[in-house]
Amino acid sequence: MESYKRAEGGSAMKEMRSLFTRLRIRFKGFMRRLGISAKHANYLEKWAILSVAVGVIGGLGGVVFDLLLEGCRHLFLDQGLEFLGYLGPWRLPLIVGIGGLISGFIVASTAPEAKGHGTDAAIKAFHKRWGSIRARIPVVKIIASAITIGSGGSAGREGPIAQTGAGFGSTLAGLLRLNVRDRKTLLIAGIAAGIGSVFKSPLGGSIFAIEVLYRRDFEVEGFIPSVIASVSGYAVSMIFTGVKRAFEVPPVTLTNPLELILYGFLGLVCGVSAVIFVKVFYLTELLFERLKVPEAVKPAIGGALTGLIGLIVPEVLGGGYGVIQRAINGEFTTEELTFLGIAKIAATSFTVASGGSGGVFAPSVFVGAMIGGALNLFLKTLPLTFIGHIAPYVLVGMASFFAAASKAPLASVILVVEMSGGYQLLAPSLIACTIAYIISGDVTIYGSQLERR
Repeated sequence: MESYKRAEGGSAMKEMRSLFTRLRIRFKGFMRRLGISAKHANYLEKWAILSVAVGVIGGLGGVVFDLLLEGCRHLFLDQGLEFLGYLGPWRLPLIVGIGGLISGFIVASTAPEAKGHGTDAAIKAFHKRWGSIRARIPVVKIIASAITIGSGGSAGREGPIAQTGAGFGSTLAGLLRLNVRDRKTLLIAGIAAGIGSVFKSPLGGSIFAIEVLYRRDFEVEGFIPSVIASVSGYAVSMIFTGVKRAFEVPPVTLTNPLELILYGFLGLVCGVSAVIFVKVFYLTELLFERLKVPEAVKPAIGGALTGLIGLIVPEVLGGGYGVIQRAINGEFTTEELTFLGIAKIAATSFTVASGGSGGVFAPSVFVGAMIGGALNLFLKTLPLTFIGHIAPYVLVGMASFFAAASKAPLASVILVVEMSGGYQLLAPSLIACTIAYIISGDVTIYGSQLERR
């Protein structure tokens, strides 16, 4: 009987292996045929096919990432905190530290290049690795980032989904045996697809993908593929998650042109603050690099330090979009907004600069939102009669801070406008972002950016 069962089991395994072999051969044949058709098609036909493919995959990747993130939040911050209730408040830094440890172990043992903020890794792959990203990176990045953010780490979704989308694009190019130039273009399209789908910002995602590669230039050849991929990813995301924007904003208008001067001053403050953020971030990264401990342990230390900050300021944990919404609603004082911005810089530096997997977009717009809100409340204490609602200052602060930190001013404006629906703020945002971009000089949170093409 035992020998019969073993024979049956062996036969089943052989059938499964045979099935997977046949599927793999057919898939490769399909990819080869698609590659041949793409190579012989004209420009628009070629990139319509490839960009839609990358967009659909990137959009599905964004949906999967959001589901994993929600699952990790429930596991760590609901069940985990409840299970460790006997530890009192100290359970929070322990939970965030455990999340960092698990994430760090996964990354260190499978794909070390997936650590930190993924957008910079995607930029590095574009400039220094011929657009090549290992096929395992998207999977590792999604899992590690969901654990880092879901356990309370101060990071955002932009980095993980940008690197994940870029990895999908690079992998597809490899399967189709495309040349280096086309592989780089698909990498850009993958970034656009991920950003467009997760942030419900199809135009912002496409502009971000071609702008973030350089400090003073655009990768214009990737624009059309990025637009197609970003819209495709956005459409896939809409099917699963609907069209709800990230922020609910009251009707806002610019009633007095004198306010444009104040928005310019906001851009100045955000530009200087962004430089401080970048300097603190990379100083923290340098300190963690010098630590004589295993790489997998460093995100655990950073997570525990973030958790300690969270004991005092729990609002800095996670991405912080809920806190931004509260700032838009005017629920904080000037002092609270200022303190939240400073604490977020520290928490993000500990989480991401230690090697934790996550993005810096959400923390950047968080800090910018706090600066914008604080400035609005401060100006209202002065004898000025034309100071408007706090919401526009929060939104413009978000855009201008990230514009300075990322060296992507146009994408910053469009991303924030699409995420909030505040289209009336284009003029104030453009003024503030331009000033912030100029004031911050060459300082950037993305160290792999080049000056120009």
